[in-house]
Amino acid sequence: MTDEPQIRVLIADDQAMVRGRFRVLVDHTPGMTAAGEATDGAEAVEIARRERPDVVLMDIRMPELDGIEATRQICSDPALSSVRVLILTTFDLDEYVHAALRAGAAGFLLKDTSPAEVLTAIGVVAAGDALLAPSVTRRLIAEFARRPEPTRPPSRSLDAITNRELEVLGLIARGLSNTEITEHLHLSLATVKTHIGRLHAKLQAPDHAQLMIVAHETGLVGDRRRGA
Repeated sequence: MTDEPQIRVLIADDQAMVRGRFRVLVDHTPGMTAAGEATDGAEAVEIARRERPDVVLMDIRMPELDGIEATRQICSDPALSSVRVLILTTFDLDEYVHAALRAGAAGFLLKDTSPAEVLTAIGVVAAGDALLAPSVTRRLIAEFARRPEPTRPPSRSLDAITNRELEVLGLIARGLSNTEITEHLHLSLATVKTHIGRLHAKLQAPDHAQLMIVAHETGLVGDRRRGA
């Protein structure tokens, strides 16, 4: 027996075999435990509100309520601010990626991701970071790069962001992890986490995925602002 805190994971998928596979994976991993199973998005929201899991493994295509809307409901509920959503889907479609991130998802992986990578992703997301499949990150950055200059002011401003925070935000927007940012800027991990925490607070962006969106929408990336 151990008193080590457990990462509690809710598994939401309309296929029983998929739910069972991930439940076995989670329950047999030290430091993790399943917090329940949901067969559709509405049930996922209901169980999340009751059980307050640390992470929800969320499928997208489900009956009653799809995973995108379920994610939006969970992430917009102040009572569930500690619950993180990790999208895990068969469908690697741009519209799903964008919708999931805007709904507040902290991560997006494909179901053909290896079990070890899924477990790593759960840990990363539970710790407050964001994680996107490499192919998703590359395409998301490329898609933002193709966009024209915004025709109206963004909803969030970078005016209160310091030069160092701008550097960190720009690297997040390029898909770098916290560790990679420390190496790039020659800073300690604790210092990088402090800058990122301030970015979360100032930009009202709860995770890396949302910071990436803010960086692109405000024009920080693509040489539109100093620090790109």
